[in-house]
Amino acid sequence: MLTEETIRKRHPKIMTSSSSSSNSIIFSFVAFLLLVSSFSTTVVSEHTLKGSSQNLPANQTFRPKQELLKFKRIRSYLKKINKPAVKTIQSPDGDLIDCVLSHLQPAFDHPQLKGMKPLEPPKRPKANDSMNEMTESLQLWTVSGELCPEGTVPIRRTTEKDVLRTSSFRKFGRKIRRGVRHDTLSNDHEHAVAFVNGDQYYGAKASINVWTPRVTDQYEFSLSQLWVISGTFGNDLNTIEAGWQVSPELYGDNYPRFFTYWTTDAYQATGCYNLLCSGFVQTNNRIAMGAAISPRSNVNGRQFDIGIMIWKDPKHGHWWLEFGSGLLVGYWPDFLFSHLRKHASMIQFGGEIVNSRSMGYHTSTQMGSGHFADEGFGKSSYFRNLQVVDWDNNLIPLSNLHLLADHPNCYDIRAGKNNVWGNYFYYGGPGRNSRCP
Repeated sequence: MLTEETIRKRHPKIMTSSSSSSNSIIFSFVAFLLLVSSFSTTVVSEHTLKGSSQNLPANQTFRPKQELLKFKRIRSYLKKINKPAVKTIQSPDGDLIDCVLSHLQPAFDHPQLKGMKPLEPPKRPKANDSMNEMTESLQLWTVSGELCPEGTVPIRRTTEKDVLRTSSFRKFGRKIRRGVRHDTLSNDHEHAVAFVNGDQYYGAKASINVWTPRVTDQYEFSLSQLWVISGTFGNDLNTIEAGWQVSPELYGDNYPRFFTYWTTDAYQATGCYNLLCSGFVQTNNRIAMGAAISPRSNVNGRQFDIGIMIWKDPKHGHWWLEFGSGLLVGYWPDFLFSHLRKHASMIQFGGEIVNSRSMGYHTSTQMGSGHFADEGFGKSSYFRNLQVVDWDNNLIPLSNLHLLADHPNCYDIRAGKNNVWGNYFYYGGPGRNSRCP
């Protein structure tokens, strides 16, 4: 069991504040990171029906009935998730984007949403000042100029191959809790993050630099995202998450993809990625969650980023998501949550990777650009124009920003502030190196 003394020994730099209440909050947050580090996508691959009888141990036999039953269940699941399409668009990366009538999307399978239609857009948070704009990345499937018709939403089609990359279709698209480990030093999730707490938050916004980090194991991932958090960092943890990730297990490739996630019970049974369960209500016909982002940044070349904003609608209480410059994607209904029905107690920005140590040493999976924070613009990955939403629906600058890199020899973080980027930070790293064996 984690104690404050244990946290101090393992992370002395973040336990030096003179405020005892601040220490308590930060202790809880580090405990939360270590808790989340025990959650990961499943790491056991399934055999396909073809060839699944090969290479079995001598004392095992191929069971065609079980295999057929498994595939019957998978196809039933896919029929539920993949709704009838008005139009299908072939993306250059191989994805099929189905244009589904808005009221038929997976969200409306939820008992509390059945028979309903998407809400009208809410009042956008008011900005106190204007921030500079850089070149934005959008999505690969739209490069041909094709879009989904009005009244429909684009949904990345899920295939049998997608489901078979995980251990069970019941776990597909979810972060699975495998139990809290007593030896927290073996945790396989590593972070370089900035966070604020100690107040009531009604949303957050940032521009996130997009890269194509190398992920060296099929069951690892690298992501950069914004977290909206509330709860006690125990089994009642509520989070809303959005950003980009490279996840070969979930998507079958190494493209950075726009993604969302939510949970109301610390990733145990509720929530999912994107639209892989009922919950998030999409309202936009131009953005597909789970679709590849293009273009991406290059070292010493052009830099591209995506804008992400999540905020609570003051009128109805739902949490809305904006992508890029003013593109409303949709919303998480407030009834999905417990603590987040009121407000968030913490906002977190940054990177996360999975280190499976599948080769017996630290992974070479990169975070961000794969470069450390001190290498700066053009090499390091960044978050810029960090802001939060206050009780009166205003976007305001951050105060009392905390930094945490739990494996700084592998991935680190460095923050700054100026008149152009407001609050910003560089973060990331290469993973395995001479100081990160």
